[in-house]
Amino acid sequence: MVDPVVHIANLTIQYGKDTVLQDLNWQIFPGEQWILGGPSGTGKTTLAKAISGQLKYEGEITFHLDPTSPLPAKIHYVSNWFQFTNLEGDRNFYYQQRYNKFAKNDTLTVFAELKHFAQEEQLSFENVRSYLNIFGFENFKDQQLIELSSGEHKRLQLIKALWLQPQVLIIDQPYTGLDAQSREDLNQIFDQLADKGVTFLLISNDDEQPDCINRFAEIQHGKIVIRQNSNELSRGLPRTRKALPYFLQRAPEVTSPIMVKMNKINISYGEKQVLKNIDWEVKAGEKWLLQGHNGSGKSTLLSLINGDHPQAYANDIHLFGKKRGSGESIWDIKEHLGIISPELHWYYDMNANVGQTIASGFFDSMSLYQRLGFEQQQKLEQILHFFDLKEVKHKTLGSLPLGQQRLVLLARTIVKHPELLILDEPCQGLDKEQTQYFNDVIDDLSKSGQTLIYVGHFQTQLPTCIDNKIVLEKGEVKAVFEVIHKKEALST
Repeated sequence: MVDPVVHIANLTIQYGKDTVLQDLNWQIFPGEQWILGGPSGTGKTTLAKAISGQLKYEGEITFHLDPTSPLPAKIHYVSNWFQFTNLEGDRNFYYQQRYNKFAKNDTLTVFAELKHFAQEEQLSFENVRSYLNIFGFENFKDQQLIELSSGEHKRLQLIKALWLQPQVLIIDQPYTGLDAQSREDLNQIFDQLADKGVTFLLISNDDEQPDCINRFAEIQHGKIVIRQNSNELSRGLPRTRKALPYFLQRAPEVTSPIMVKMNKINISYGEKQVLKNIDWEVKAGEKWLLQGHNGSGKSTLLSLINGDHPQAYANDIHLFGKKRGSGESIWDIKEHLGIISPELHWYYDMNANVGQTIASGFFDSMSLYQRLGFEQQQKLEQILHFFDLKEVKHKTLGSLPLGQQRLVLLARTIVKHPELLILDEPCQGLDKEQTQYFNDVIDDLSKSGQTLIYVGHFQTQLPTCIDNKIVLEKGEVKAVFEVIHKKEALST
């Protein structure tokens, strides 16, 4: 009889008073390739961390790895969020630090990180070159880890995992931050490694999946439930669409008919040019989709708008009617806009409670340091009710499922009713129902004249209000056009 590669018996995990997994039993056998799906918040990431030895638990988890296999007898886990450290092992970074040239030497370079991993796992550099090429990392070797976006960090962790080729590979949300071509390439690699004997457990609700997948499961009431195919995986409960809070039903105050104007923008890091001769204008009331392959310069472009990038002063940029560098502070800029991004989520204070997190949006801070006035308190309560967050108001942000954390940060973004919303991959970590709800909210906000810049790779995860599109390629504007026939235009 064949032993299971992974055997789980009576697994129970609690966070405080909340039981996440309860007497869970599961076996994964050689040749099985699993997708673990189902609604956000059911315990999928918790289970993955337990299997990979990152969480304490009650019960039993045993492994039967093959000592005769050419593959390393290892269980390797790629998390949805990767927390790197500086050279002293500290994780205390701040949001704008990745753009600060004086702070960059505080972390390893990509090359040093790969070299360290190769030494630790006894790997040959020759075997990683193809993955560096596929994921567009050939030119990243000399960059500091702190300079990478969250999507770039995810690709780096995927490169290391695929290079290692362990007997069991667990990947949480494998397609996060990947463009269409990268997702296709990744699925081909999964199929190749499955043929070599790698056993996969992919935590995913995406419609895309590699051909090698042959088993499906989800977690219900803390226990594993086996499904026959991906169509049988449960969906989250549709959220009831509510009327926006009253203060969000009117148009935001607009200070200039042209909110963003860029003329011949050029940004370089050393010899590497990230943006080349960018011209772009965003008028009040427009809804823009910003797209481009991984590494095309989208995050850098947005950092010029939200005031975080110091090279903005050396370029011809007008924001909200004023030339950048004409005496305004970074806080003067942030007063006009609300932003949500994987990076902001990454650096946010996870120990702040939900109420504090949302209220910090009034002050553009990464935690709440000021008392709220009466009107602000009223708006906070309306937002908590609108997003069904009243019951978790006093829970810490880090204690919530990732999808619910992202909704809290959306609430933070809109609570001050900014004239410009910047939403950078806002639906990462949300299940399909949460994504639909999120985009319904954006569509409702757009009806009152909200100006929007939206970044999204997945065509099925976009709001319907988009009316303009700009596409970057290798730091240059590849295309700019008005969206008329929306399905066709957004799918190009």
